[in-house]
Amino acid sequence: MRRPFTHLKRLLLASVLCVLGAAALVYVVDPLQLFRTSHLAFYSDDTRVQNAGLIRSQSFDTAFMGTSLAIHFRQSDIDRALRVRSLKLAMTGSNSRQQAFVLEQAIDRGARRVIWEMDDFIFVDAAGIEADPYLSVDLYRRTAKGIASYLFSAAMAKESLFALLRSIPPLREPLTRAAPYLPVKFALADVDDIYASPRDVDLARDYNAKKTLASFAHITAPARIRFLGEGYDYDAMVRHFEQDAIGLITRHPDVTFDVYFPPYSILQFVAMRDASPETLKIVMDLTAVIAQRLTQLPNVRLHDLRAIKAVTHDLNNYGDVIHHSPEVDAMVLKWLASGEHRVDPKKPTASLDELKAQVEAYRVEY
Repeated sequence: MRRPFTHLKRLLLASVLCVLGAAALVYVVDPLQLFRTSHLAFYSDDTRVQNAGLIRSQSFDTAFMGTSLAIHFRQSDIDRALRVRSLKLAMTGSNSRQQAFVLEQAIDRGARRVIWEMDDFIFVDAAGIEADPYLSVDLYRRTAKGIASYLFSAAMAKESLFALLRSIPPLREPLTRAAPYLPVKFALADVDDIYASPRDVDLARDYNAKKTLASFAHITAPARIRFLGEGYDYDAMVRHFEQDAIGLITRHPDVTFDVYFPPYSILQFVAMRDASPETLKIVMDLTAVIAQRLTQLPNVRLHDLRAIKAVTHDLNNYGDVIHHSPEVDAMVLKWLASGEHRVDPKKPTASLDELKAQVEAYRVEY
């Protein structure tokens, strides 16, 4: 009769071999392309993780950063409009600590130009990057801890197994077609499609004045007013701007930064005017500081797109009060290329003053 201790040792040995086998599978397949570039790779919309692999595996000279307002751009469109080889690193809901950290990794890997969509709310107070629970600095830095978390991840083992099956010729085509509907994250065949707007998007359905006005009514409802100013603290936001944006830019004087304030609909500011005027004052005061500081740096070109009335007052351009349509994406790239709305360092708050006048004069019509 075998002793229980012998069975336990066999069980432990089998468990260790399974774990090591899964880690070996992740290393060989490398779904994130953290160790090597793969022509058979697939990509994920989980940008906070995916970016770590993109920075390692892609060829680029320009990094494109921002929040959800920049997430739907296509790299191919950026490349054509600005004549660069871009890498889109925008992350929905990201803060300035996360953006500066990821941009620093991209610059260290060769980016000589940064296109930076800069929202005021990225500077709200949040955890430092080392304690950030949503972005693994060790994965980006490829520390022992980061590599171990990658190799011994059950989720990555699942992705690797699926990628391995998808590499088998008879299975490749059906599994590729089925990938978007399966519980796998690495389902996109083209890096250009990461979080990009579908090419067949129904613009009239997704972007129209009815949706924009409904969003305005939603965020100014008495029960939700407090969210308009959630996290907005002027001193903390200036501090994070100085640490994250100015700190990054001044550490890299050889990199050109094209920073732009995105063209929110006028209703974003009108909502603050009517429901949270103290928040509007913080936004205006903060962006005045940002404009004055950035325009004095020789390696920065600041573009303020918030007072372009033909776009921001046409509510059919938006899906809510801030997110604009792919057609406006194309206009943004055109403006960045032409420098048409570049802020004059001698008059850094001129466009801000124009925006203030527009916000004061605007009346909402349902």
